[in-house]
Amino acid sequence: MIEFLDLRRINAAHEPAIRAAADRVLASGWYVLGAENEAFEAEFAAYCEAPHCVAVANGLDALHLVLRAWGVGPGDEVIVPSHTFIATWLAATQAGATLVPVEPDARTGNLDPARLEAAITPRTKAIVPVHLYGQPADMTPIMAVAERHGLKVLEDAAQAHGARHRGRRTGSLGHAAAFSFYPGKNLGALGDGGAIVTADAALAAKLRELRNYGSAVKYRHDLQGVNSRLDELQAAVLRAKLPHLDTENAHRRGFAARLTAALQGLPIGLPAVQAGNEPVWHLYVIRTPARDALQAALKARGVASLVHYPTACHRQRAYAGTAWPALPAAEAWAREVLSLPIGPHLALDDAERIAAAVRGALQDIGQPARTLAAA
Repeated sequence: MIEFLDLRRINAAHEPAIRAAADRVLASGWYVLGAENEAFEAEFAAYCEAPHCVAVANGLDALHLVLRAWGVGPGDEVIVPSHTFIATWLAATQAGATLVPVEPDARTGNLDPARLEAAITPRTKAIVPVHLYGQPADMTPIMAVAERHGLKVLEDAAQAHGARHRGRRTGSLGHAAAFSFYPGKNLGALGDGGAIVTADAALAAKLRELRNYGSAVKYRHDLQGVNSRLDELQAAVLRAKLPHLDTENAHRRGFAARLTAALQGLPIGLPAVQAGNEPVWHLYVIRTPARDALQAALKARGVASLVHYPTACHRQRAYAGTAWPALPAAEAWAREVLSLPIGPHLALDDAERIAAAVRGALQDIGQPARTLAAA
């Protein structure tokens, strides 16, 4: 069986460093907002080519706290992609803002900059593009639109640790960026974790207060903050794994290239890489109207797969009370996407094995190989 994800195997490669990190934290006697957190913030900021990093408890908090720090609230509008994980939407909702979804680019699934300007109103306060599946959104035109309208841009970089757009790292492209360190991410902790990266010193200072009960000085609370702190153990684990992130991302790129080459000519939509982007392939996502049948046939052939994400955000019960505009592109992506295995737990040769299973599975469901043009 080719597993979709094997965290035991991924983390086993870092086990000596992780154990040493845990021992260091245990011996320190300091477990929240200590030396490990401070060191990780400095190291991750440098990695993202940005001046400041503020570590928090998870990726959703990272998104939400930035919007709060910018003063986003009731009466404001936040532009979000219609096709994304629901955390992007929840962050704006938790801030009290009104969501304005924008449909995706047909090739990449990322927010389409060509549709962006039409979504802006006098109430728009911020834009939250998502670097979906590990590929940066088209940030150059997005930032140009934001600058024309005086809007803040928050990168949702939860799936894109280390990716580049026109030579620049995610995290350095917008006014701020939110990362998740959920265990399955390219840079994953042994539990939840998140961080905000920014070049704005004042924003970073405010976020440090907001994450810690609104306090910069012990027992003095100038803001109505929250408790959202990356604990010392997770910070130490992330420090142990960060030096290896580029190597693991390079492995993902090599795996994706081999998988793409081996899947050519099949009646499925393959991932498209936008010019100027260097994705980190958090996910390898194909598209087919026969998604559910193909997934079942792949399982029968010993290849696991997942769906990211099977229900568009506006179709979730959490947002059932809102009259949304027609969002056919988001619904089409939700119906057709299928994520194939990729990651450092797989050998490069597994790419051809997966492709062979896809080819056989398509034949099993009555869709023999043919070019997309002939489909």
